[in-house]
Amino acid sequence: MGRSEAYAFSAVMSGAFLLSCLLFAAINHRQRGPYMDEAFHVPQAQAYCHGRFLQWDPMITTLPGLYLVSVGVVKPAAWLFGWTGSVVCSAGMLRFINLLFSAGNFYLLYLLLFKIHLKDKAVSGLQRMLSTLTLAMFPTLYFFTFLYYTDPGSVFFTLFAYLMCLYGNHKTSALLGFCGFMFRQTNIVWTVFCAGNVVAEKLNEAWKTELQKKKDEKISSRKGSFSDSIRILRFLIKYLASPKHLVMLTALTWPYIMLVAVFFGFVYINGGIVVGDRSSHEACLHFPQLFYFLSFTVFFSFPHLLTPTKIRRFLLSLRKHPVQYSVITVASLFLIWKFTYVHKYLLADNRHYTFYVWRKVFQRHELVKYALVPAYIFAGWTFADTLKSKSIFWILMYFVCLLAVTVPQKLLEFRYFILPFLIYRLNIPFPSLYRQLLELAFYIVVNAVTLYLFLNRTFQWPNSDEIQRFMW
Repeated sequence: MGRSEAYAFSAVMSGAFLLSCLLFAAINHRQRGPYMDEAFHVPQAQAYCHGRFLQWDPMITTLPGLYLVSVGVVKPAAWLFGWTGSVVCSAGMLRFINLLFSAGNFYLLYLLLFKIHLKDKAVSGLQRMLSTLTLAMFPTLYFFTFLYYTDPGSVFFTLFAYLMCLYGNHKTSALLGFCGFMFRQTNIVWTVFCAGNVVAEKLNEAWKTELQKKKDEKISSRKGSFSDSIRILRFLIKYLASPKHLVMLTALTWPYIMLVAVFFGFVYINGGIVVGDRSSHEACLHFPQLFYFLSFTVFFSFPHLLTPTKIRRFLLSLRKHPVQYSVITVASLFLIWKFTYVHKYLLADNRHYTFYVWRKVFQRHELVKYALVPAYIFAGWTFADTLKSKSIFWILMYFVCLLAVTVPQKLLEFRYFILPFLIYRLNIPFPSLYRQLLELAFYIVVNAVTLYLFLNRTFQWPNSDEIQRFMW
C-alpha cells in the first residue's frame, strides 16, 4: 500500500466509522432496551459483567464468545474511564462492541482483497477501497452492527483466520478459528475451509505437474466437461490414497485438524452442536437452502452476475448441453419436492424480511417453488462462472463448505448467508468501476430503507404493548 493509498484508506475508513457512529446513536436513542435476540444476549453478558460466569440462559444456542469478549473490553474501559452504575454493560455499551468489530471487519476486508488479488496488477487502489467499502456495508451484516448480535464478531474472527491462513500462519489461523467457533459453532466449517485452502494449493501444484507430464496444458479451457471431471476424480483418489501425500497434508494442516477434533469432542460431550434450546434448531437435509443462497447472492451481486453478456452465455450453454441441464432440472425438482422444510419461526414472526419473502413469493401457489427452478439454475451457473479464475480444487472445496454451512439449517435466515457470501465475493475478479459504484449505491439504498423501516415504521401485536420493528 502506497502512502497516498494509505491516506485515502484511512480517510474512507474514518468516514465510514463516523457515519456508523451517527446511525448507532440514532438507533440507541429510539431503541434503548434489548430487542429481539438481544433479550437473551444482553442479560447473559450482564451476568458475566457481574462475575456470574456459571449463570446461563437455556434459550441461548451459541457458545459464550461474544459475552467473554464484551467483558474483556467493557471492564477495562470502565476502570480506565471511571464508569460506574448502569452505564457499565448497558445495552448501548454492549452494542458498541459490535461497532468496534465492524471497524475491524473493514480493515480485514481490505487486507483480504489485497492479498487474494495480489497478482492482479490491473486492480487499482481505488477499486480495492470501493470494494472494501461496499463489502463493509453489505446490508445483512451492516444492520447487525447496531445491535448486540453475534454476527459482527463471528465475521471478524473468521475473516481474520482466513487472512492468517493466506499468509501461512496456520497456528494463528486455527486459534482465531477457535474464537470464531466460540461465537457460532457452524464457523468450524470455515476452519475446514482454511485447511482446504492449503490442500487445494498442493493439489493444484500436483495437478499442473501431472498435466505437464502428459503435455496437456489445455485443461483450463475445457474445465467442467464430463471427461475432465472423471480425470480429476481419478487424480484426487490417486493423490489422497498415497500415504506420503497424506502425511505431508497432515503436517501442513495439523492445527486445523486439532481444532476439528476439539469440535467433535464438544459435539460428543454436549450431545449435539447446539447449546441450550435445541427444539427450534434441529439439523436436517434442507437442500433448497442452497437455492435460496444462490438467489440471495444474485440479488446482492446483480451488477456482476446479472448482465446481458452472462445471460447470452447461459442461453448458449443451454443449447450446447441440453442433457446435462435436463438432469440438473430433474434433480432440483426432486430436491425441492422431498427436502423443503418450513420452520415455525418463518411463518410466525412478521418482523423479519424472510416472513414476507416466503408469504409473498412461495406461499402464492404450491407450484411456485418448482417454477423457480430455471432461475435457480441460472443463479448456480452465473455463480460458478464468476469463480472460474480459481482452481478446480478451490472451487470444489468451497462448494463442499457451502453445502455444509447451508443445507443442515432448517430455518431460512439471511444471517446464515453472510460468511459464505463474503468469502465468495472476496474471491471473484474485480468488476469495472461502473459496476462497483452501482453495487455500492445499491447497498446504500438497501441499508437506508432497512434502517428507515426499523426506526420509523414500528407496529404492535394485538396481544402485546411492546413496539415491534422490521429487520433482517
